[in-house]
Amino acid sequence: MKLGSSFAPLVDLVFPPRCPACGEAIAAQDGLCPGCWGAMVFPGEPACARCQRPFGGGSVAEGAICAPCLADPPRHDGIAAGTLYNDASRQLVLAFKRGKRIALAPMLARIVAARLPELEGEWWVVPVPLHPWRLWRRGFNQSALLAREIAQARGQLVMIDALLRKKPTPTLGGLGRAARARALSGAIAVNPGRAARLKGASVVLVDDVMTSGATSDACVRALKRAGTERVIVACFARVLDEAL
Repeated sequence: MKLGSSFAPLVDLVFPPRCPACGEAIAAQDGLCPGCWGAMVFPGEPACARCQRPFGGGSVAEGAICAPCLADPPRHDGIAAGTLYNDASRQLVLAFKRGKRIALAPMLARIVAARLPELEGEWWVVPVPLHPWRLWRRGFNQSALLAREIAQARGQLVMIDALLRKKPTPTLGGLGRAARARALSGAIAVNPGRAARLKGASVVLVDDVMTSGATSDACVRALKRAGTERVIVACFARVLDEAL
């Protein structure tokens, strides 16, 4: 028995388990209430063979590619999203990141890890980086916490400092594609001290939320320039309003 599990009854007595999304009483510290779990939306099949964007109803041929990927083929080698971004997943992200509920990391990471494909061979699990000033203000990199848990769950290696954010970037929400590209230009680079390990490697790139994909694309671009062979993007919540 793990030492932590032996103290679980005492912890539950002092801090009764509550759903991190709504505050409802639950049975264990690391779960959700039935209502909030039922409100989560998980990506389904059939989906795009390149980006895993769920298709609508109807019959879809195996290996079908969605229109966005046909128009602009992605640099990444797949996306594994734990959930689709809606009110339920938003509450968890806010509690985790803004509410500093870092104890949510294992649960969120399990949801992401379950969506990853079979990882054959050795993979590095790499978080999307924060600029040092933002890291100092927040106190932690939420993507790094998820990356550690995902690596452990899938039996892979984690490289927290593989990528560097060299300049602060504004919030990208509401910006057009060209404006997002300008904001991220030169912002993300491979850590020179890690470049040798990344050459020819396979990488799972981890973020908490994937919105437009601009940030993850900048990370993938930096990794591929450094010689990384494969990059799968993994996130807890993916914004795909058309799929909800």
